[in-house]
Amino acid sequence: MEDRQRLGRHLPVMADEVLTALAVRPGGRYVDATVGEGGMSERLLDACSPDGRLLALDWDEEALALSASRLARFEGRVNFVRSSFAELRRVLAEVGWGEGADGIIVDLGVSTLQLGRDARGFSFQVDAPLDMRMDQRLAETAADLCNTLPERELADTIYQYGEERASRRIARAIVQRRAETPLRTTGDLRASVLSAGVRGRPGHDPATRTFQALRIAVNRELEQLESLLERGWELLRPGGRLAFLTYHSLEDRLVKQAFTMWSASCLCPPERPVCGCGWSPKVRRITRRKQTASQQEILRNPRARSAGLRVVERLAA
Repeated sequence: MEDRQRLGRHLPVMADEVLTALAVRPGGRYVDATVGEGGMSERLLDACSPDGRLLALDWDEEALALSASRLARFEGRVNFVRSSFAELRRVLAEVGWGEGADGIIVDLGVSTLQLGRDARGFSFQVDAPLDMRMDQRLAETAADLCNTLPERELADTIYQYGEERASRRIARAIVQRRAETPLRTTGDLRASVLSAGVRGRPGHDPATRTFQALRIAVNRELEQLESLLERGWELLRPGGRLAFLTYHSLEDRLVKQAFTMWSASCLCPPERPVCGCGWSPKVRRITRRKQTASQQEILRNPRARSAGLRVVERLAA
């Protein structure tokens, strides 16, 4: 199947819920921090018409080109920047939005673009070069990690980022395979996982967690997220809202912990009788619990199955 046929099926995840949670209005300033193919950005620009503006970020050059084509009808209202969302504070200042945005959406999922391009190596559905870089400027590929990491470090990576209980067996199988010939393709990696006798969860390929772990490690995804979450409420104007779409427990845990801290009235240890931290709440939580996609959307768009939405609103100073 041609790449373009797969890309044509892209649908933004939980778009209605995101627009509602961000309270999008005409004239507002909004950020799509992971623009991908532009599906969510298109909805945001329609909702904030006629004069709302959008800052669209992605560190994937190909994604920016596709989204620019898709959003051409909004010329003059969109600013495209090739950057990781970890650099959002700097980018906001550079475009003159230093005081913050009215709404920010960060979709942490792997885009249809990346999954659909065989040469990117994100999917085991097609045998392809074992790459997995979201930004081609990054130095290390997944093949580099598989072929150079010591066995213990490789096992720790697969366990930490993939939550894979069979990580030691998988790492051992990879090391044994690379001793004969380097792993070069997604098929090589999947075959190594299968040779370790790993059984996947019902409905999931046995290699799913290993591929997730290596993708996270290659792109330093959790470090990028932690950087964004550091004083992340300051990226908003008072009353502005920040929304995250997460897809696995590691990233959702980081977002939940940050939102809990930002909305707390005190950060002192529980055993301290009198507050001395001087902390005050920075945000209020719009979603008290993680919001998930409807069954109707999951039937239309299986990618929404594991998505969870969390949103906060910045309080006035």
